[in-house]
Amino acid sequence: MSTKSQFATKIGLVAATVGSAIGLGNVWRFPAETQANGGAAFLLVYILCVLCLGIPVMLAEFSLGRGGRSDAVGVFKSLSPGKGWWLVGAVAVLASYLILCYYMVVAGWTLEYLFESVTGSLYEGASTSSGDGLRNVFAAKMDEYVGNDIRPLVFTFIMVGINIAVLLGGVQKGIEKLSNVLMPLLFIILVGLCCVTLSLPDAGSGVRFFLEPDFSKITPRVLVDGLGQAFFSLSLGMGILITYASYYPSSTRLGRTSVIVALLSLLVAVLMGLIIFPAVKSFGLDRESLEGATLVFVTLPEVFVNLPWPSLWSSLFFVLLLVAALTSTVSIAEVSVAMLQDRLGLSRRRATLTVMLPLLLFSAACSLSFGSLSGFRIFGLTVFGLFDTFTTDILLPLGSIAVCIYMGWFAPRGLLVDELSNKGSLRSRWTAPVLFVIRYIAPLLIAMILVFNYI
Repeated sequence: MSTKSQFATKIGLVAATVGSAIGLGNVWRFPAETQANGGAAFLLVYILCVLCLGIPVMLAEFSLGRGGRSDAVGVFKSLSPGKGWWLVGAVAVLASYLILCYYMVVAGWTLEYLFESVTGSLYEGASTSSGDGLRNVFAAKMDEYVGNDIRPLVFTFIMVGINIAVLLGGVQKGIEKLSNVLMPLLFIILVGLCCVTLSLPDAGSGVRFFLEPDFSKITPRVLVDGLGQAFFSLSLGMGILITYASYYPSSTRLGRTSVIVALLSLLVAVLMGLIIFPAVKSFGLDRESLEGATLVFVTLPEVFVNLPWPSLWSSLFFVLLLVAALTSTVSIAEVSVAMLQDRLGLSRRRATLTVMLPLLLFSAACSLSFGSLSGFRIFGLTVFGLFDTFTTDILLPLGSIAVCIYMGWFAPRGLLVDELSNKGSLRSRWTAPVLFVIRYIAPLLIAMILVFNYI
């Protein structure tokens, strides 16, 4: 096997890892979960879950990746040869690829809405409407864009092409270079949109909903949803962090890196909340349930149309969303690309094309499940819904539990200590509590998520 690629700089390493964690889930899933679960009460639970549980599980995946110096399957083969633990990595690869199939479709919607925002066609017919009529305009546009067979496919295929171009550049010239440019851009746009929404009339009521917790709203359901959001937003169980950690230099401080990634992921979530809730409160849009697609493609255009220069703010937001989508899809695809390179010895080019070209079929099926294939159901679910439910409700929790069990009980003795201390060159006071969480706490709580999904 050729020498393993590595990130060239510490900034690039962090930017790439943060980019893998910050995705569409942070931008649209977090605000929707926050509104449905009591506002600031959910935010508090989410923060505690990220810090107390997300970071230890992240460290487990980091230690696996750098300790095994291979892909999500290869690390288990390297660390525990001749045993069946490699199946844990195979589950992560399968989950990440199925997620990639439908994530690419949502990324295509984002690109389409950016195009419509820049050209101004997104707001055609909106100027003469108000109230429920305005909402109906944007709801009809969403149904038109998403339910159309041809246009979503075109933009999905464009996103596949962009991902191929980035992945062909490799770890340093592709993934790291992209992340170094897009991550700062993402934060600049977030801060800019925050300044706009916080200056709106009655923005304070939205801020209070988001930041002043009502502890009576903390229920078992909120605890489970907060934990689920923490694991989802940190991309745990997908094999991404294992794969990226295999590119970390041996001098990388895993503890410090995990804290930085977690805090930046939290910062994005907080900034999104400060964009969403002041805006929807100011314009009285909080009466509606903020669901993922509705929030991004209906509610926010309603907000922007009430501002001066709606096309400008809409374009900036969909650039933000496109950045989140692109860094996510590239990271998810890299899991499978690395696996084919390491397991089958394929070149970067052949591995990339082998992973990405089938998406022209699989992503097309997900896209058409909102159009001409909407009547085709498996277990009552469309193709898009089946991939989403199977991965997020089953594969990701099972994969995360298996990683914790392996690292807590079956990994080579001293692996976690060696990786957190960089082979003894650093003092690590957190190894014992991290190991305790990985062994006893995290598997039980992740199992709760799995069970609650069916209650």
